Amino acid sequence: MNESNIYQQAELELSTIADFVRFAATQFHQSDLYFGHGTDNPWDEAVAVVLQMLDLPADYPQSMLNAKVLAEEKKHLLHAIETRVTKRKPLAYITNKAYFAGLEFYVDERVLVPRSPIAELIHNDFYPWLEADNPKVLDLCCGSGCIGLAVAAYIDDAEVTMSDVSQDALTVAEINIERLGLYHKARAVQSDLFDQLQGESFDLIVSNPPYVDAEDLADMPQEYHHEPEIGLGSGVDGLELTRQILEQAADYLSDQGILIVEVGNSWPALEEALPDVPFTWVEFEQGGDGVFALTKQQLLEHFAID
Repeated sequence: MNESNIYQQAELELSTIADFVRFAATQFHQSDLYFGHGTDNPWDEAVAVVLQMLDLPADYPQSMLNAKVLAEEKKHLLHAIETRVTKRKPLAYITNKAYFAGLEFYVDERVLVPRSPIAELIHNDFYPWLEADNPKVLDLCCGSGCIGLAVAAYIDDAEVTMSDVSQDALTVAEINIERLGLYHKARAVQSDLFDQLQGESFDLIVSNPPYVDAEDLADMPQEYHHEPEIGLGSGVDGLELTRQILEQAADYLSDQGILIVEVGNSWPALEEALPDVPFTWVEFEQGGDGVFALTKQQLLEHFAID
């Protein structure tokens, strides 16, 4: 049976939420998809696509999985499943939903799908680094705004600025500001790194900048090629923007300010390139690595321009 016939038959024969979860899981498994945007296996991806497309919560009770799916809902579900399989499009771009630090964000192909261990730091109030009361926080290279808006949502009295060079990304960030009702605590600014932030000072600069090196970028699974390349690649070694951040950040930090940056798999290259810099590499209980912290004083000592 060819692929189109499989989906036609499914529309006729499947009837319950459980039916569609089972069908999606089978299609995802047989299609050898790559899972790296929220789930890590076909079953969890199948549950996610069905529940999200039906606007049902992730903790939807199993006792209700035999609920019937309406005819129009069937069409939407099958289209989503087929799109995931045939176009290798990440689930978040199909449902326009992504989850970060326990919050739901709107996403589309103008921004990366949120996936950062920095969420754990946010839940821990960036302890022990962030000491300021009423902290001023900069989410540099903010994309969808997930990091900055999670800071605004969870850290009392935080004043958050989110910046990105991409106006497309900022449009998505502004959608999320409005959806989360955080317009009184967060603002979005178009800026090429710090160039539109002159004279400002922050207690915390946190950034998940592009950090994929050229070789890894070329070898990425098809799913990642739906994401904006401007949010992924950063030169041959993946560290072009990180170097610029390191050289400039001290000028925008308060005296007790801290810089926290995610460089992912490029962390060995960073240590090799800057062996004298005392990076503190964050250890995560929930998994993840490649995130460093540096104080303003450390930045001044190692990146001061004569």
